[in-house]
Amino acid sequence: MLAAPPDVVATAGRAATWANRVRGLRLPWIPLTVLLLLAVCAIFAPWIAPHDPTAISMDHARVPPGADWSFPLGTDVLGRDILSRLIFGARTTMIISLTALSSGVLLGTVLGLVSGYIGGWIDTLIMRTADAALGFPTILVAVIVVVMLSTGPESIIVAVALTTWAQFARMIRGEVLSIKQLDFVVAAQVAGLSTPRIIIRHVFPNTISVMMVITSLLMGQVILLEASLGFLALGLPPGAPAWGVMVSEGRGVILDMWWLSLFPGLAITSVVLAFNFLGDWLRDTLDPRLRRI
Repeated sequence: MLAAPPDVVATAGRAATWANRVRGLRLPWIPLTVLLLLAVCAIFAPWIAPHDPTAISMDHARVPPGADWSFPLGTDVLGRDILSRLIFGARTTMIISLTALSSGVLLGTVLGLVSGYIGGWIDTLIMRTADAALGFPTILVAVIVVVMLSTGPESIIVAVALTTWAQFARMIRGEVLSIKQLDFVVAAQVAGLSTPRIIIRHVFPNTISVMMVITSLLMGQVILLEASLGFLALGLPPGAPAWGVMVSEGRGVILDMWWLSLFPGLAITSVVLAFNFLGDWLRDTLDPRLRRI
């Protein structure tokens, strides 16, 4: 029997090694599946949605789920397809949430790095500001910002950034306080490297794992905040294909048309739980003190 060529054996060995590593990670498959479905809907919404999410058709109004397979999840009082609105709602949610949270991550991370590494009165000023920001209820701050700036995605992004940066700043600062005492940072200081270079090249890379965990845990809160503002008619305009707006539109006829609020509510719950479970897994995986053996 002929032996396999050495390159084939090496490729098979590498594939087996990667397969063993993936199995050893114990990936959270259910949350990842939910988030993958969310990403597919957000990216390919115009191609996979069966109907225009804003098209009004009174001939197909108030169709319940399963009554007409052209509208598998039914239609609303204006004849708009619920499934198409859910798919486009995933795109709306992801664009607004990712943009808003990225702004909060950038602002909070920069302030946390500066506060933790430099210290002194700068640290005191930033942390007292963060304490003040954390002292206000998130939804109250968001409502005030949206009312001041008028409704729209830009207002939601500003509101989320102002309510999330403080949590990143405080957590990153705590991590920096321990990192800057390590030998490689002290050696960089002795070598005469500038403060910005030390922060960017030596301190910041060691805070990425903490930043990833906080981001995954806060993503669910940001989605809930965006949906809450839509429910209160303080986010996107009425009729927009957004999950919070859809829940709000169905509350007045919930006894007659239960599917209007149920399906977007289930979508919000599933995505928020998926991000929370993913955040817990990242925390257990990336933090050696919490890693399970």
